[in-house]
Amino acid sequence: MSQKEVSRYDIIQKTIQKELKNKEASVLLNLTPRHIRRIKKKVEKEGMQGLVHKSRGKPSNRKVSEEEENQIKTILKDSYPDFTPAFATEKLREKHDIIHDTKTIRRMMIEEGLLKPKKKKQEIHREWRQRRSSYGELEQYDGSYEDWFEGRLGEGKKQCLLAAIDDATGIITRAKFDEHEGVFPTLRFWQEYLEIHGKPMYIYVDKFSTYSMNHKLAKENPDTKTQFTRAIESLGIGSILANSPQAKGRVERLFRTLQDRLVKEMRLRGINTISEANLFLTNVFVPDFNKRFGVPARTEADLHKKVTEKEKESFPSVFSRHETRTVRNDYTIAYKNRWYQLEATQSLLIQKKDTITIEEREDQSIKMKLKGIYLNFHQLPERPKPVTKEKTPWVLAQSLPTIPAQNHPWRRFQINPEKQKSRIRLKSS
Repeated sequence: MSQKEVSRYDIIQKTIQKELKNKEASVLLNLTPRHIRRIKKKVEKEGMQGLVHKSRGKPSNRKVSEEEENQIKTILKDSYPDFTPAFATEKLREKHDIIHDTKTIRRMMIEEGLLKPKKKKQEIHREWRQRRSSYGELEQYDGSYEDWFEGRLGEGKKQCLLAAIDDATGIITRAKFDEHEGVFPTLRFWQEYLEIHGKPMYIYVDKFSTYSMNHKLAKENPDTKTQFTRAIESLGIGSILANSPQAKGRVERLFRTLQDRLVKEMRLRGINTISEANLFLTNVFVPDFNKRFGVPARTEADLHKKVTEKEKESFPSVFSRHETRTVRNDYTIAYKNRWYQLEATQSLLIQKKDTITIEEREDQSIKMKLKGIYLNFHQLPERPKPVTKEKTPWVLAQSLPTIPAQNHPWRRFQINPEKQKSRIRLKSS
């Protein structure tokens, strides 16, 4: 018997001996008076054993039969050896019409050695942050490098998955595979996002070099911006930098879920290319994920702002790499070891030492702009050679001895020889 049942026995005995009333015993045991009367009858008939539950020590009526349990364990070992219990439970229900609780499947996986229980680690104390209240108020964005295709695209080769998740609802607003998490893939991702959803109020990113100037001097200068920050702020979208991965934990947890579920879903469907994976993400996986795991926002408002036609026209310029260069004295500009000559016919006056903005588009085409106006230019086949002038050595002309004229001032005065001699004697003495 348990300690709880022993303590009950003492109270029930006092009610049988009429030392306590049924109502008083019900208050002490937190039971109804009717249940007290029921227990009294059992104790009077069976003694202390009347307090023991009749199902104790017997197998549960809901216990999985040995035959069915062996069948489930065989399926788990053959088809889902590396699945999590929750994911394996879903697949057993969808594909094998086997419906059981996740805890039951977890127990079977542990017994078969397919799952090792994790010990909880002591974590640093962090303050909880409430979700944003409206859809489109804050988008958490990041990239994850993983062997998403389990070696089917090359042994040891990792692919980059870019994803944005809404903070208020927890739904994936966009996800796609790309080459890397660099400038152009990120700019392309957000251009496509704006064309589909509109402009969110804020984008929450980490301090990766694509989103943050990590050099010490750049951090001290508030005007120093990355290509990503410059692009989104020009469209009126704010950016927030996370100081730790836990700060943007929603997108970090999303990638942990995708590294488990998405990898296995693509394996089961035989998806072996990036293009197939992106189609599967857009048409199947993301809608199912959002339906399964999304939560309603606290308000019904959608804070995405509609992109105007003027903003759409500016997308090729906004979502390009911007650099600045100085006009040289011969009206040439150097960019990435290539030389460009500004043409004489322009829509505005260009002067030497003017600062030109160079836009490098995704297709590697070049545009040059000054004061918001695009310039006319052409690429030079080679670097312009500096203009050199032949320097002649400085030579003095040969001069002949000159004899002073008769009226020269030097000839106007006569020197007295006697006085000159006396001066010489005085100096010598």
